Amino acid sequence: MSDEQRETGTGWPEPTGPSRPSGPAAEPDPRPDAPDPDEISPLVAPEQPRVADVDDGATVDLAEAAVAPPEPEPEPAPVRAGGPGAWGGRLSSAGVMIAVLLALLGFTLVVQLKTTSTDPTLAATRQEDLVRIFSDLDSREKRLQQDIEALEESQRQLRSGEQGRQAALEEARRRADQLGILAGTLPARGPGLSVRFVPGGKPIAAERILDAVQELRGAGAEAMQISGAGGSPVRIIASTYFLDGQNGSLVVDGRSLSGPYTITVIGDPTTMSTALKIPGGVAATVAGDGGNVIVEEREVAEVSALHGPMKLEHARPVS
Repeated sequence: MSDEQRETGTGWPEPTGPSRPSGPAAEPDPRPDAPDPDEISPLVAPEQPRVADVDDGATVDLAEAAVAPPEPEPEPAPVRAGGPGAWGGRLSSAGVMIAVLLALLGFTLVVQLKTTSTDPTLAATRQEDLVRIFSDLDSREKRLQQDIEALEESQRQLRSGEQGRQAALEEARRRADQLGILAGTLPARGPGLSVRFVPGGKPIAAERILDAVQELRGAGAEAMQISGAGGSPVRIIASTYFLDGQNGSLVVDGRSLSGPYTITVIGDPTTMSTALKIPGGVAATVAGDGGNVIVEEREVAEVSALHGPMKLEHARPVS
């Protein structure tokens, strides 16, 4: 910017044409070649210079460029949720993954339900066999409920104050008798069954006798003994084992028995008989081997064989 532009204060060069004198408005211009004051209108601005654009040759009015404000830049369009932006894309991918996982979960549940509903064992079972299974489960439930009620009654008697001591003594005696029967040290009598195993083309295997004992225990058997064609019976307790002996014999706790074999058991006759006759159970397995299982109910079954007490080597009672 030149000194002339600074003096005018406009930033533009002073026009070269005639101008009005700087003196008072009523005094005429003393110069001889001064123009007529009426010819110069104070409302007409002197023509401003125009500068040529170096790039494309277009003429630009510098005064208009200095006064005109710059055009505002357009604002970016807002991105809406779920739109084509990055956030919307992430939500869409997550939704697809959730849908795929739900579809897989539904497919797995349908396959599992179909497999459970089409169990070949239950589908091939006859109606009367299903009734037996249901009856056996119902009898077990009733027996367990009776045991719970008996234990609750014993608990109430033990907490009854003055009668607690006598009730505790009677409970201790009753428990001792029960443990003696379970351990095989006391004889027992009560309703039960007589289960006879008659061999067919081949002798009765030891595992078949063990399966029968397990079925009877599951049906609520309280005392059992097994006898053969000759010899004394053998008491069956928790530690009793069965082995196949020579010439088709059976070894029970080290004692050899010859067939046919008879198991005398004390318990609920109906429940135990149903357990032995369940499809695929002991009776069906022995029949498949060519043998036969004969079950007879007894109003009074006697288990007289005793098991000798175990000789303790390390354990001592604590007073």
